Formats: sequence, C-alpha cells, structure tokens
Amino acid sequence: MGEAPPPGPEGAGAGSLILNDYEYILKSMESASPWGTGPAREGGRTFRLERAQVVARPRREVFAFFADAFNLESITPAFLRFRITTPRPIEMKPGTVIDYQLRLHGVPFKWRTRIETFEPERSFTDVQLVGPYRRWRHRHDFVDVAGGTEVRDVVDYEMPLGPIGAWARRAFVARSLDRIFDSRRRAVAEILDR
Repeated sequence: MGEAPPPGPEGAGAGSLILNDYEYILKSMESASPWGTGPAREGGRTFRLERAQVVARPRREVFAFFADAFNLESITPAFLRFRITTPRPIEMKPGTVIDYQLRLHGVPFKWRTRIETFEPERSFTDVQLVGPYRRWRHRHDFVDVAGGTEVRDVVDYEMPLGPIGAWARRAFVARSLDRIFDSRRRAVAEILDR
C-alpha cells in the first residue's frame, strides 16, 4: 500500500504513534531532508498560498523594507518567537543563505533559506534548505499600482512524512500559515502605511 509510518518517539514502536502528538510530528518534520529547486518529488503534493496587499508607499521604499532580512522579525507574529541567527549585515543576492530560529506550537526548530532569485525593486525568491517542509519556495513580487505598491506573496510548499504530513497540514499547518500571513499583513500595513 503506501509507505510505512516512521517509528514513534524514542522507546515506542511504530504502532504506538499517536496522531495528535504534534510535537513528535514537528520534530520529525524538522529533521526532514533538505530539498532542491527541481520538480516535486514523486507522490508529493504541492500546495499554494497566495496573498497580496497594497501599501501606500513607492515600490523602491517597499522593496527596500522587505529586502532587509532583519525586518522579517518585525512582521512575523510574536507567538513564533522568530529571530534571525545569521550575523549582520546580510547582503541580499542570489545564493545568500539566512538562518532563523523559531517555535511553532511550542516546539523549537531551525530554518535555513537561500535567496534563489533577486531582482532589485521587483522581486526575490527564497527557498528552504533546512526546515519543517519537504519543499518551500516563497516568491515576493512588488508591483506599481494606483495608490502605491502591491506586495504579492506566492508560496509553494510540500509537506514531509507522507500521510502523517498530510494529516498535519489538515489538522493545523494550513491554519497556522493563514494565521501567520494574516498577522504579517496587519504588521506590514501598520509599519508601512503610517
């Protein structure tokens, strides 16, 4: 049939894995293999999260705000306890690697991304090298519109761990991502629309 689930927490057999034990799931997700930027792996399902908002500032200023990696700390919800661990300054360009620490549902983990593309004042894309997802690709676009700049986020991601990852996405990951991006939208408006 499908892949067998991974063994449960230390000292427990595979049969004793409790599906609502999200700490174990998240810890397993943290140790998932890094991924490249190629096509989805066989059997993986890619999900897409899209958001857009208009900020009443010129594109040059809005892009500069987002291109400063340390501003990510100010727009990430406090409940994630997010912080960048890469030393300053971080030069944003293709190939730049950025390390973070955060907590999700009380579970600490590390996240590492690489800037895949960087087009000044237009767009940049970061991809996860190490983190909770099987694959994560986040494109940020900045477009001139009447009244300011439209900030567009397109995130394509895959969950690890086969059926367990699919269950985790349905149970809480999709809602958590919505909550994070809703909070981020409010923070961006508060900071840049002043």
